[in-house]
Amino acid sequence: MARVVHFEIHADNPERAAKFYSDLFGWRLTKWDGPADYWLVVTGPDGTPGINGGLLRRQHPAGGNDGVIAYVCTVQVDDLDRDFARAQQLGGAVALPKMPVPGVGWLAYVKDTEGNVLGMMQPDAKAA
Repeated sequence: MARVVHFEIHADNPERAAKFYSDLFGWRLTKWDGPADYWLVVTGPDGTPGINGGLLRRQHPAGGNDGVIAYVCTVQVDDLDRDFARAQQLGGAVALPKMPVPGVGWLAYVKDTEGNVLGMMQPDAKAA
């Protein structure tokens, strides 16, 4: 088995994307002092479940042959309805409406301000 240990968000406008994720989930995004145009993303306190990641300026247009095509990372939320609506208020768009994952919870996908797909899951063993 291999665990996810990092994620990266590619953005046309990193500052706008950083504000979106900070406002939506309370993540802390800090511009890296290194030579690359890169932001460090802290999603929660050390010692708690989850992973941290990074945010960088998209190097090639999304959808082009050289653009990054990535898989969806899903964030666990306490209130999917609230956070799904909030994502849209912050400039996101519906990619997949709320749906049950039987015995697991409720899932929805949004596109962030950069067109990246983001999953949100509210655990609920009774979802059907």
